[in-house]
Amino acid sequence: MTTDTTYTTHTTAEAERLRRWRLVLGAEGGTGRGPGSGLAGADAAMDRTLDALYGETDGTDRTDGTDGTDRGARRQGGLGASAPRVARWLGDIRSYFPASVVQVMQRDAIDRLGLSALLLEPEMLEAVEADVHLVGTLLSLNKAMPEATRETARAVVRKVVADLESRLTGRTRATLTGALDRSARTARPRHRDIDWNRTIRANLKNYLPDHSTVVPERLIGHGRAAQAVKKEVILCIDQSGSMAASIVHASVFGAVLASMRALDTRLVVFDTAVVDLTDQLADPVDVLFGTQLGGGTDINRALAYCQSRITRPAETVVVLISDLYEGGIRDEMLKRVAAMKASGVQFVTLLALSDEGAPAYDRDHAAALATLGVPAFACTPDLFPEVMAAALEKRPLPIPDPAVRRPR
Repeated sequence: MTTDTTYTTHTTAEAERLRRWRLVLGAEGGTGRGPGSGLAGADAAMDRTLDALYGETDGTDRTDGTDGTDRGARRQGGLGASAPRVARWLGDIRSYFPASVVQVMQRDAIDRLGLSALLLEPEMLEAVEADVHLVGTLLSLNKAMPEATRETARAVVRKVVADLESRLTGRTRATLTGALDRSARTARPRHRDIDWNRTIRANLKNYLPDHSTVVPERLIGHGRAAQAVKKEVILCIDQSGSMAASIVHASVFGAVLASMRALDTRLVVFDTAVVDLTDQLADPVDVLFGTQLGGGTDINRALAYCQSRITRPAETVVVLISDLYEGGIRDEMLKRVAAMKASGVQFVTLLALSDEGAPAYDRDHAAALATLGVPAFACTPDLFPEVMAAALEKRPLPIPDPAVRRPR
């Protein structure tokens, strides 16, 4: 009996192993004969959705033009250039796979099969699983988007933005409020500005039991700056195509920072031109649709604009978000950063603001900035509040280790 049970368990495990390999390798990969070599039911349907994206055609000529290839050409996948067909495929993968896998497959479909143009059709957008990468693709298509699609696209983008805001806003506010409060404290406060709770805690060692009192040897108070703007923040964002995910996250953080009365926040995007989107910070979706992904890069010009807007250098944080592939004047860019640092500006360079892992970036420019005391590193959205808090308090930045090799 034990032998029979062991044999059955082994056979079932082997069948499951073969089934998984069959789904991974596809029909042409083969898994040999025996249990699990064939697929049926839901497995067969799942296999068809995978084969449409990752399988290869048989190489026969196609003359109907439905596959988007030249006569006799081989290509990957089999979705064709039909929006309804793609929409059905998107519905299928959402039935068989979790959201995280769906997002990867969508991204692969857009990259491998050239489906970007189909995202301009409303029925296609209604079928997709919204995520940061899809938003980046939509932004790259913004200028070509017909009016019939624009509202649907905005709804997709707004859903992603709302999800990010719900995840990031509370922690960002709490972290930065604490940093601003600490930076505003003074050791010589006026009587009405004394923070009595902190003062008592700081002087408990001076408690006199005979007099039942604490001698306030050191006073802690709130600075008078609490009644005015204490810090200025300038987010300077590279809008080249590779920075799409960073732009999405930066727009959300920009809106959060702009909502804090203790901060005066400015958001600037650039390629070879510079656009100030500060007046749109109330709505991150407006900020995103105000960007134009692609084009060249002129970091020096963007920093020149930001520098011209600085009124209180010692109370200003400039955050440059860029892969540092500079198309402008390199030496002038470095001189400008050095001048801002010398004037008292806290300068932060982020090679990416995303969860995408280690970014590609110009290592020579990153090394040159490091010699100026401005380390360049990739930053996840979860780390960004701590980076900003450190910059506001003028303390060392929490640079990841290794700096630009954060895992996905």
